[in-house]
Amino acid sequence: MLIGEVSRRSGVSTRMLRHYDALGLVRPTGRTVGGYREYSAEDVRRIFHVESLRSLGLSLKQIGRALEDPAFTPSALVGDLIRWTEDRLERERELLERLRAVDASAPTGWQDVLRIVELMQGLDSTSAARRQQAVLARPGSVSVPAELLAGAVLAESDANVAGALRWALARSDGDGVAALADGVYAQDVDIRRRAVLAIAEMAEAPGAAAVLADALGDPDTVVRRHAALALGRRGVTATVPTLVGMVVEGSHDVDAAEVLGTLSRDPGCADRITTALVDELAAPTADSATRIRLAQALVELPGTTVRDVLRQLARDDDPAVALVASAFVTVLDERSPEDRGAEDS
Repeated sequence: MLIGEVSRRSGVSTRMLRHYDALGLVRPTGRTVGGYREYSAEDVRRIFHVESLRSLGLSLKQIGRALEDPAFTPSALVGDLIRWTEDRLERERELLERLRAVDASAPTGWQDVLRIVELMQGLDSTSAARRQQAVLARPGSVSVPAELLAGAVLAESDANVAGALRWALARSDGDGVAALADGVYAQDVDIRRRAVLAIAEMAEAPGAAAVLADALGDPDTVVRRHAALALGRRGVTATVPTLVGMVVEGSHDVDAAEVLGTLSRDPGCADRITTALVDELAAPTADSATRIRLAQALVELPGTTVRDVLRQLARDDDPAVALVASAFVTVLDERSPEDRGAEDS
């Protein structure tokens, strides 16, 4: 079978067949009287074998090794091909995400496209300073898709860069809460923490309250605390146990105490908060520092019960607790009569 017919039947160009011959991959068994290549049936089968291996992504050098080396083990090569293909797919996925991000920004000209690409390249930098600069230096006229910023927020481990990204996301035109929502339910606890912290800074946005309410039941205490502070500021009383726990544990206890003070303006909630704090004061595990924090939280609350509890603490056996409570009693006693009347009513 001459080279032209082999090319028609196999679909391999005559140029490639000559290349195979030069490399020694598929050498025709014979030659015609005129010197033309003449392929046997076995030669054609070898051509199809080469083409099959090429379809798997093997280079011609790898194919030659596979065909000629008796000690060649296909499994090792297949493993290499799997890893190479996975890397290629990951690169293509990243490219696709970049293209989608550029498309979502609805660019009106090449300048807008280039600015988005520049931001994406900056966010991919290994330098935290470069990533932060990429966010802060973005021109206000450039519309950045919320999905792009949300993805960066969920992946960012540097606190300063994360803060800049949250700031940018909260001011973006897109639906930042929706873009972050999947992160709240991620298996990776770090992603959940980043997502809830970012949504907490957009607590007034549509849909934020519902997502934060789900986060309030998260198994991770940090996630619950972020959600509790944001929801508590919006008057959600279901946050009280978490906020009281923050005071006890000394985690953002000042913020938690302030939110408890705000919630206590609701008469139906004030007694509940006071009772919870007083119960923690009486707990046998409450050490000096914990009881001081609880006293500091109590002073934010209205009512005569609080003043009575603090006066009792002013006579506490622990000198540090007694000193702090005495100071708080003095503060309360120095309040104007109008304030005391409002508390007592």
